[in-house]
Amino acid sequence: MRSVEELKILRQAILNEVEGRQFYDSAAQRAEDDSVKEAFVHLAREERQHEVWLRKMYEQVAENKTLAFEEMELIEVLSPQIFRLENIGAESGSLEISVYKIGILMERASGIFYRNGADAATTPAVKKLLLQLAEWEDVHLESLQKIYDLLREEWWDKQGFSPA
Repeated sequence: MRSVEELKILRQAILNEVEGRQFYDSAAQRAEDDSVKEAFVHLAREERQHEVWLRKMYEQVAENKTLAFEEMELIEVLSPQIFRLENIGAESGSLEISVYKIGILMERASGIFYRNGADAATTPAVKKLLLQLAEWEDVHLESLQKIYDLLREEWWDKQGFSPA
């Protein structure tokens, strides 16, 4: 029988991805800037794909199947062009800045969760999937952080603040 701990990790990971997808879907609906909306739609799609992989892995672990990471049909996730700074409009306001900050916190927490889960996992395929997801969360984090930094500077400038 597979590790009960791994099932707990995978269940929580699935919930984390569902929450992330719902957050990004909601952010996309509220975004006024088309490029910001597109970025959040992209993130929501990636969170959904992560959920699919995690559910497949959960099913395999729960049914005590022989696990093969290669069966997950993972695709390499590259930073999409929509995360390029020049694609984000300067007219973004406080809502977008706040959403990016929350996204940063979520992605950072997800990366930590996946690394900790991988450390606790005993099944090589589960460990490998969790480490791969941690790497993808790092890509999201880096992209969101760059955009947040730019938007924050623009917001400070609009408010007449001079960063120290």
